[in-house]
Amino acid sequence: MHKLILRPGREKALKRRHPWIFSGAVARVEGEPASGETVEVRSSAGEFLAVAAYSPHSQIRARVWDWHGRVIDGDYFRERIMQALSLRAGLLPDGATDAVRLVHGESDGLPGIVADRYGDTVVLQLTSAGAERWREEVADALQKATDAVRVWERSDADVRELEGLAPRCGPLRGTPPPEKIIVRECGLQYQVELERGHKTGFYLDQRDNRQRLREIASGCEVLDCFTYTGGFAVSALAGGARSVTAVESSGAALELARANVELNGLPAAEWIGGDVFQRLRQFRDQGGEFDLIVLDPPKFAPTAAHAERASRAYKDINLLAFKLLKPGGALMTFSCSGGISAELFQKIVAGAALDAGVNARIECWLHAAADHPVALNFPEGEYLKGLLCRVRG
Repeated sequence: MHKLILRPGREKALKRRHPWIFSGAVARVEGEPASGETVEVRSSAGEFLAVAAYSPHSQIRARVWDWHGRVIDGDYFRERIMQALSLRAGLLPDGATDAVRLVHGESDGLPGIVADRYGDTVVLQLTSAGAERWREEVADALQKATDAVRVWERSDADVRELEGLAPRCGPLRGTPPPEKIIVRECGLQYQVELERGHKTGFYLDQRDNRQRLREIASGCEVLDCFTYTGGFAVSALAGGARSVTAVESSGAALELARANVELNGLPAAEWIGGDVFQRLRQFRDQGGEFDLIVLDPPKFAPTAAHAERASRAYKDINLLAFKLLKPGGALMTFSCSGGISAELFQKIVAGAALDAGVNARIECWLHAAADHPVALNFPEGEYLKGLLCRVRG
């Protein structure tokens, strides 16, 4: 097996079981491993540390598969996937949903591998060189473990470029899925486009937060920004909101959002197409007010290098939202940017409230649903950060 030798003193993170090895920590590579090939990682003194997937094009030069010297093969992936599924057994109430995350990358010991189940279909996303190398074995293991009718690949995330990988989408096992499928969640239904939808088709990580919104929306005038296919809008209407105004830049997403409201037999929402920043400024200039605002923007900062510019965007959008809240109103605001820590996000929102001239308090912190776990040795897995803030009346 090829070897990756670290610089002196650079083994500390690995000994704390952090699964990433950055290029700056590497002294040399013994042999010529191919992209995604398994390598043995050793300290400068020759101490064995882990076996990892090698990525010659990425700043993350290797991702750890295992901390012991075991063979990485099809059996390895079958075992790890079965472990991931068993950890989720009983995690959600029976019948609550048929759309769940099955594998959550590094937090399940499978770097670069994400798998979501939508009814009888498993959608697989591979974002690292190592995951790419073991595509077929992973697909086999998922189909066998779940008895899914099909395994559909959605490996089209931008991060693949950092690994030197081209986007890939299409059937891995079984036939292509229908253009739209319907999934259940907490008594509601959503149409999902697996071939073209964001991420793997739907924002499964927001399940608990959609339910929380449903619980507090009764009688409220709600503004749902970046509504996408209407997950929060549907939840607010189901919770008895007096009205819902939803803003989204994608016309196709708005059409699906409208269809999701109709699918659940709910009152109509007001759908507004266009840039959210511009629309919020228009509401401000027109003296608009809302009882409850949801901000669930796309990823502004994929890495820490983008944090400064992203911070300004988060500050602007939260400032505008605070100015639109009625006294006693609530803001449910999120960041899914890996480059923005939870601490920084809270500071940004606090600064926005200060500049808006409002007194606000945090009612609760919001996170991804439980089927999106965060390993203690991999805090980067906590990508979704949210706050429910209430403005004093």
